[in-house]
Amino acid sequence: MKQSKVFIAGHRGMVGSAIFNELKSKGYTDIITRTRSELDLLNQESVNAFFESNNIDYVVLCAAKVGGILANNTYRGDFIYENLQIASNIIKSSHDFNVKKLINLGSSCIYPRDARIPIKEEYLLTGPLEHTNEPYAIAKIAALKMCESFHKQHGDNFFSIMPCNLYGPRDNFDLKSSHVLPALINKIHCAKLKGSLSIDVWGSGKPLREFLYVDDLAKAAVLCLESIDASSIYESGVSHLNCGSNDEVSIMQLVNIIKNIVEYHGDIVFDPSKPDGTFRKKMDNTRIQKLGFHQDNDLKQGIEKTYDWYIKNLNIDC
Repeated sequence: MKQSKVFIAGHRGMVGSAIFNELKSKGYTDIITRTRSELDLLNQESVNAFFESNNIDYVVLCAAKVGGILANNTYRGDFIYENLQIASNIIKSSHDFNVKKLINLGSSCIYPRDARIPIKEEYLLTGPLEHTNEPYAIAKIAALKMCESFHKQHGDNFFSIMPCNLYGPRDNFDLKSSHVLPALINKIHCAKLKGSLSIDVWGSGKPLREFLYVDDLAKAAVLCLESIDASSIYESGVSHLNCGSNDEVSIMQLVNIIKNIVEYHGDIVFDPSKPDGTFRKKMDNTRIQKLGFHQDNDLKQGIEKTYDWYIKNLNIDC
């Protein structure tokens, strides 16, 4: 298998680059990648031509338009269109050109806003979604249902992993479009450099989140690529696998962890007039753990590695 052609869609992003590194470390020798300028994933004709000429054996679908609450709520049309188009094009071409297995990376935002905790895979489509990122969530649900449907109609070995909130090297740290953890790293780092006495943080600080370091997600993806078949998932009555850390932390606790790592000594002022998003999102990760997954990095270790990468690799204009 390690001589097979593995296409990583989205290899320059945080998730794709971590999976690329994990495959390389395990001895894979024919990893196929394309930049956005080399292959337009929004264009079905281009995607078809790419698959036809490269004889791809395995696909890991990481490519996506992603962002935090502000970006999701502002660019709703872009988020649903681009994510639907990318997934549709890659999954259909993977079917048409006889890809042996496709692993689709999704998001925990697919679950109802008020789903019971811990969130089991069975809770998909049992209630209304969080409004702020509903278009993105619908696109991600469509992608996992497409994998399930192609399996049920054609027997394709396509299935999805739904990670909790991911973070790590090569994350998006832009304050206007990033997720909460990288945005906080950026904001607190810049406050330290400027000598700011305080910083404002969106929301009440009370919502709870589950975070997973991206290298741990990469290990889960490669485990699925090597050892898990779609039929075993769908026959158990679910359409995907959750993948998380099992650890919850409030946004207020997260801010304090980052403050300590960055060594910022100013005050934190929460702004409850800004949206909190879903209050709690801890997932039930029992299924993937029984299949052999475990995380190697706790939250503090992961943030330390992420901040180390951030200060060494990014020239942030504060």
